[in-house]
Amino acid sequence: MFDVCQTRRNFIFFLGIFSACPKTFGAEAPSLAGLWRTIDDKTRKARGVVRLYEQQGALFGKIERSYDPKEANDVCDKCTDDRRNKPVVGMVFLRNMKRHGATEYTGGDILDPDSGWLYRCKISVEEGGKKLVVRGFLGLSLIGRSQIWLREE
Repeated sequence: MFDVCQTRRNFIFFLGIFSACPKTFGAEAPSLAGLWRTIDDKTRKARGVVRLYEQQGALFGKIERSYDPKEANDVCDKCTDDRRNKPVVGMVFLRNMKRHGATEYTGGDILDPDSGWLYRCKISVEEGGKKLVVRGFLGLSLIGRSQIWLREE
């Protein structure tokens, strides 16, 4: 018939699984909003600081400052959209990224102010939200560049 002890053991077993795996079962992923230090993919040195923020369910990024004093007053003269000839510091360069699962954002675009190129973008969250791998690409994700961003404390 109905074994109360077996039912209790099953309940405790499943409760243990759900509590041990919060990411798998719908736990809220950490917000990416805040300051991030960007690491140049070519030189492997810190390049600047960006601010990520959420607006209407999407993730955006704005350049806060550059570590290179020569870049502090640069304008995006190679940009081809509304950001043309606008200051790079203060510019929204990452737009409309949407969360897909607990550790990935896709669907938006990222601007390289150095070249003026606009790329599709994919962001992977690593190390519990302390590190981002930001990939800009044309067409397929295999053809592109990745940068590491580290959360500013």
